[in-house]
Amino acid sequence: MLSALPVVVILATGVILQLKKDVAWIQPPSAKGSERELGPSIGFDAILDAARTVEEAGIDSWADVDRLDVRPDKGMVKVRGVSRWEVQVDTATGEVLQVAYRRSDLIESIHDGSFFAGDVTKLWVFLPAGAALLLLWISGVYLWLLPVVTRAMNKNRRGKRRGAI
Repeated sequence: MLSALPVVVILATGVILQLKKDVAWIQPPSAKGSERELGPSIGFDAILDAARTVEEAGIDSWADVDRLDVRPDKGMVKVRGVSRWEVQVDTATGEVLQVAYRRSDLIESIHDGSFFAGDVTKLWVFLPAGAALLLLWISGVYLWLLPVVTRAMNKNRRGKRRGAI
């Protein structure tokens, strides 16, 4: 029973992650900035200043920023804080377009096992569980196909025998 727990976690979080672009609760949708053709016209300092204005994000310096995700085609940059809050900033005006809590990164870390005890759990529990699940899937497909192929081969043999008489 205990060995099935990582498999259930992998399956459940995998299903949730399939919906991350469709459900705003998992991952905030990308807003559109004012200028999408020209690319960013504000600098890093203006981006940080805009992110600092959002209290929930808790961003005071670059040390509080996990990553920047620049979307030139949408005219905005996503500032992801270590607090998991996401601040979307217009790359032309420096205006804050959207603020939301981002759960997808947490769900991904649960999905791959790194949430529980870092790389140890990820490599020694979740990786073998995922490999075992893959082997079970392959053997299940084989066992499902075996009778189908056998019936087709038998039908083909019977047809050849009837044609030889």
